[in-house]
Amino acid sequence: MANAYFDEYENLEIHELMLKDRPRQAAYYNAILGNKDLFKDKIVMDVGAGTGILSAFCAQAGARLVYAIEASNVATKVALDLIEDNGLTNVVKVIQSRVEEFVLPADAEKVDIIVSEWMGFYLLHEGMLDSVLLARDKFLKEGGLLFPSECTIFVAPCSVPSLFDDWHNVDGIKMDTFASKLRAQKSARPEITHLNPADLLHEGVVFHWMNLLDVQPDELDSIQFKEVVTAQKAGNHQGFCIWFDVRFPGEDSVLSTSPHSPPTHWKQCVVVLPEESCETLEEKAPIAFQITMKRSASDMRKYNLEVDLLDPNTEEHPVPCSCHMTKCILTEAHLKMMDTS
Repeated sequence: MANAYFDEYENLEIHELMLKDRPRQAAYYNAILGNKDLFKDKIVMDVGAGTGILSAFCAQAGARLVYAIEASNVATKVALDLIEDNGLTNVVKVIQSRVEEFVLPADAEKVDIIVSEWMGFYLLHEGMLDSVLLARDKFLKEGGLLFPSECTIFVAPCSVPSLFDDWHNVDGIKMDTFASKLRAQKSARPEITHLNPADLLHEGVVFHWMNLLDVQPDELDSIQFKEVVTAQKAGNHQGFCIWFDVRFPGEDSVLSTSPHSPPTHWKQCVVVLPEESCETLEEKAPIAFQITMKRSASDMRKYNLEVDLLDPNTEEHPVPCSCHMTKCILTEAHLKMMDTS
């Protein structure tokens, strides 16, 4: 009996983690309850409803019908109880089904709004955006809304002291060799960690942006970005930090996983550079790189990250560029002269 009990509720710790993520909870609460005019008398679909809390928010915001679609047994074991406990069964219909297999009742209207908390690490890894886009194409009315509606991925060069500098002296003991082996062990995949914003060498640039109303699944198979950024402070360049923001319709509401924002369960993704590629940079040093996020061939929900350092002497720089290379200093000076003439 004990084993059966734990099997039945094996997913609850994941949901507990998400429910205790206050920035996540607050963002969805404010986006939904802060835009009651968008939800009043509307039909809503919650894709991957989990415990049903977002569906409950939608009902409280005035929706006349909410389809809470959840594939796991959390639908019947948890979400159904939550909806009953809050007196919302007349509005929220909990349905245990994959959204790919769900069929609207005969003669039912399509939905006005799709709500989902689908984001994975560095936005797409282990996320469920494909399911949301399928629901959009099958069930959303023309002119309907998606919550969230826009996504932006950012990238910035950074230091990673937890894998480098912190091991120079551990209670008076030098552990650089251990640190080198630790980095080798971790080099096979990105680090999911909370990065101290002081370890960023740049504020971050937009790696990718998308509007969820028109992005197509095949556009997500591979995303590539090439850029030259200028170090905004001196420091040890040991990796690249990746994070994302999502924006909701209506009153301005954003959920950010930036190192500068309150911490979330998504944390940040850090791609650690090979030891031979790390270097100490001066302020205004150029950093040229290409980053590729590619869908895994073995699991469509997973993404592989690849970062290549490029030669800033041969790569095209943005204009203007504030780096310390002579061609950029001259270009910037020329532009300033034109502005004052």
